[in-house]
Amino acid sequence: MWPTVTVRASYLVGEQADCLLAGTPTDWLGPASENFAEFVAERRGVRTRWGVPSTVFWYLSGDYYLGTLVVRHQLTPELAEAGGHVGYHVVAPWRRQGHATRMLTAGLAECRRLGIRRVLVTCDPANSPHAR
Repeated sequence: MWPTVTVRASYLVGEQADCLLAGTPTDWLGPASENFAEFVAERRGVRTRWGVPSTVFWYLSGDYYLGTLVVRHQLTPELAEAGGHVGYHVVAPWRRQGHATRMLTAGLAECRRLGIRRVLVTCDPANSPHAR
């Protein structure tokens, strides 16, 4: 689905938990929580991200945010090395339940819809579930 304000609480909690698990900063969540509607609006539709047209989708189950799917419509040399056309992220409580596989399938379908004939997906070699 498009990013939506209806999952505000689960989005903020899920992303904060993931940042804390990974040891990454959570300061970006402050502005997101202060004006979530604006935060969501900035993520809807085709936008230029990483220097290319990109579409962001949120993967939801009812009122719960499960993760983010990004489809990049083109690649730069940098994205061809690390990034690819499709990127996705599942928040910790929802991992290992098949959601990433379904997100990748949806991302590939969106690539087909966009006319992308060869899709590049990259991953960290240490991420064996993603590599499968």
